[in-house]
Formats: sequence, structure tokens, C-alpha cells
Amino acid sequence: MYAWSDSDSINLVCLKKWHETPDTVSFELGSIPQDLHFNFKPGQFITLGLDMPTKTDYRAYSIASCPEDNRLKLTVKRVEGGLVSNFIVDELDEGDEVAVLKPAGGFNCIDCTPTTSNKVTLVSAGCCITPVMAMVKYWLSQDSGVEIDFIHMARNKRETIYFEELHQLDETYSNFNLKLLLKDNQGTTAPQGRLDNNWLVSLSPDILDRTVYLCGPVGFMQDIESYLKELEFNMDNFYQESFTPATQNAQSEEPQTEIADNENSVVKVFVPTFGKEVEAEAGTPLADSLEQAGVPIITACRSGICGSCKCKVTKGSVESSSQETLTAEEIEQGYVLACSSTIQSDIEVEL
Repeated sequence: MYAWSDSDSINLVCLKKWHETPDTVSFELGSIPQDLHFNFKPGQFITLGLDMPTKTDYRAYSIASCPEDNRLKLTVKRVEGGLVSNFIVDELDEGDEVAVLKPAGGFNCIDCTPTTSNKVTLVSAGCCITPVMAMVKYWLSQDSGVEIDFIHMARNKRETIYFEELHQLDETYSNFNLKLLLKDNQGTTAPQGRLDNNWLVSLSPDILDRTVYLCGPVGFMQDIESYLKELEFNMDNFYQESFTPATQNAQSEEPQTEIADNENSVVKVFVPTFGKEVEAEAGTPLADSLEQAGVPIITACRSGICGSCKCKVTKGSVESSSQETLTAEEIEQGYVLACSSTIQSDIEVEL
């Protein structure tokens, strides 16, 4: 039986947990008995609901396993000051139950298929290796014949997520070519100095004929994208995970005027369905006010990419920096992503 066929959320159990690096853990989620198999597109993420000491918190994490397995593998790196990441690394135990929302995300190798050359170059850094690792496993398990150049950057061997697994894949599959770049120069191919367009060509000589998939820290992704453009790469064959969506048009045509007209810059947020009303400073995130009101809003990614905090503004106006997961029809109807929308006036919200 496949998960999520009838529901967008299921409860799963942590079946196994282990350290990948000193500050990174992997864990597998499944059902008991293990009769659920998980359908998703390699590269997508799921949203976890974790029972924290004060409330249930939600966060989105990329899936690192293959579709149709009876376990979901996730890998989480400790983030300084990160409430949920620290909880997962330190407190989540085998046998604990978590809520899991339906997989989502447009960065995947099913919707973003390789070109007719059937050659790909995957570029990642740090803990952002997880979605591209899922793509690799899928292509290799399907015996697809996809030729894979896998470029990954990390600080050193000790801090390289999936270090042993990557080398095992490199030894086992002739169509998997590992280019591991470590800052201590102990990688498979260690560049001297900064990775640039010349190094991209050195590591993947026919990159102009390939499809490129990119996931990493924001600055790293911006650099790689600029190098590809310098090489006159066909950007129609370029896909990247979007963690910082580009600013979209505001929901209100004159948001700054509305703020200026509010003498104290204090606005009201009213949620009629739950009879909740809170005050907030104009220009603050809508998600914060909805959480303060205690209404059931899920803010998993907090960057406008997962769509879990979608809601409808029926009165008043907000300014949105992301409309990543919304359709044109939803935007026309007044739907916004609460995590990436700031309040501009008194508003009413439907959940």
C-alpha cells in the first residue's frame, strides 16, 4: 500500500537513526508493520510535524531515499540556534512518532528530466546533498543509463555527508563519476583556490551538453549559476533548488502608503473562522501573527517554497516576497504564503 493515497498527512515512526558526521544525523521513517511504501519524485521534500516541549513545530526536509521504498530517509544537520534541527539531532529517538505531510517540490528529476543526451551534472555543497542524492539513487536503481558527474563540496572528509556511500557508488557504477572537493585538499579532485567556470569544465568536460542540477547555500548557487552563464550554458537545461524565492509583485499596489496612514503602525489580523484577532506591527510577517493567534497554521520552510502556510486574505492587503507554489487562479482569489507575506493594513484571513 502506498502512503498519501487518501491523505495529505500520516504518522510514521523513527525506525533507525545514526550519525553521518559529528553534527549531522540520518534517520529512517516508516510504518509498523512496514506495509507502507512511499511515492514521491526524487528531489522532493516532506514536512515533519514534531512535538516540541511547548507546541508542534513543522519543518521541511529533502528525502534522501528512493521512491517506493518502505522507509523514508532524511538527513538533518545541526543549525546553531535551530530549535528543530537541534531537537532532531539530540532528542529524536528510535520509536518516536512524527507527523509527515505529503511530499512537495518542483526540484525533482521527474518534472525536470535530463535532455536527450542522457548526461547530467549534479552540483551540491554541504548538507544540501540530500535531494541530488535521491536523484542519483533513483537513476542507478532504474538502470536508466544516465551518465552522472557528481560534484560535491565539503569542508573535510570527517564533515562530508555520505562520504563512504559516495565512494562506494563511484566504485560500483561506471556511469557515476564522483568529483569530491574538500577544502583540506583531500578530495577525489581538489581545486586550488575558488571553484570557478574553468573548474566546472575541468570536472565535467562536456558540461555544455549536459543537464545541470544544483543545490547548495544561496551564495554558492548564485556563483555556480553565474559560471554557467559565463560558459554560455543553455539555461533551459539548468535546474536548482529554490531556497530564497525572488520577490514577487506585492498584493497591494500601495502598501507603503497604507502603512504611513496608520499613525501607530499597528494593524489588526482577524481570523473569523476561529474568532481570533491579534494586533501586529505593520510590515511584520503574517505567519508570526497567525501563530500568535494560536490558529492551526503550518510554517515549515519559512522561505516560501513548501506552500504549507497557504491562506486567503479576504480583506486588507499584504506584500508577498514569494508566490512559489500558488497558481495564477489562487493569487487572483487572494491566496498568499503567510511565511513570506508582510502585513500592510488591517486584514482578515481564511485558513
